[in-house]
Amino acid sequence: MKSYIEKRAVDVAEFIISSNATVRETAKKFGISKSTVHKDVTERLVKINPNLAGEARRVLEINKSERHIRGGMATKEKYLHQHTRITKL
Repeated sequence: MKSYIEKRAVDVAEFIISSNATVRETAKKFGISKSTVHKDVTERLVKINPNLAGEARRVLEINKSERHIRGGMATKEKYLHQHTRITKL
């Protein structure tokens, strides 16, 4: 594996752990795809630093278990803003 990929995998995991970031937030921060973030943490990092991979995976599992809540909140906000615009007209 190329050294820049190994470095990115470690950097991605450290970012996820330090900021409790989602895969989407991490992908945006590093300018890579969500699938690359996932592959870095679940496959590449296990070979480089298994302990770090485990910590990052735990954060991602928590985020995954909460994503339906965040999605519901986003939908609620969307409709609140639409309702506000309609009542102002």
